[in-house]
Amino acid sequence: MEGKNKTEENVVFIGGKPFMNYVTGVVMQFTTKGAKEVTIKARGKFIARAVDVAEVATKRFLKEHGIEVKEIKIDSEEFENKEGKKVNVSTIDITLHKK
Repeated sequence: MEGKNKTEENVVFIGGKPFMNYVTGVVMQFTTKGAKEVTIKARGKFIARAVDVAEVATKRFLKEHGIEVKEIKIDSEEFENKEGKKVNVSTIDITLHKK
């Protein structure tokens, strides 16, 4: 992953992969890579999944590591859909950090 700066490395983008892949990704950032912060990013229909990933990671897998939600940012971005029409989609960034 050339060209990625430190902040990009500690980001997990939520999409259509199996749920536990994302939970494992977040847990690995804290446990094996020693990250102090990890941001879970999602948009549109994946926002609910991002919240679930954050909850499962912090409450089930990282409880003994002192990981908690530091910040939640919501926003929206405009993009062009397949038909070429501009639409807004909601976004969420959930930042977890080590206490």
